[in-house]
Amino acid sequence: MKLVKLIKLNNLQYNLNRDPEVYRRPVNQEFRLQALLNGSGSAKARFEAEGKVLGEATVNLPGTFECKFSYDTAGTRVGKLVIEGNGETFRQDIRIDVTEHAWIG
Repeated sequence: MKLVKLIKLNNLQYNLNRDPEVYRRPVNQEFRLQALLNGSGSAKARFEAEGKVLGEATVNLPGTFECKFSYDTAGTRVGKLVIEGNGETFRQDIRIDVTEHAWIG
């Protein structure tokens, strides 16, 4: 059984092949990262970007790791999600796009 069942960013399944526009947020608007986990026991989850830890928790399995964060400047960042549990380590890079303002139209 896999440790990580599903990763969601802003309530959408995270998929590298999906248009990144669907995950973008304007400056100071909150991002929501979730990892749905399988197994038994507990797992340590950590999400960091630009050298800062944005979320860290120990999750009872099965369970969900959730992390909320925002940025005050526009730009593209890459966050690293690391989950360790059941003798397995899962790593995933998450692209975070912050726009200067919300789309109008």
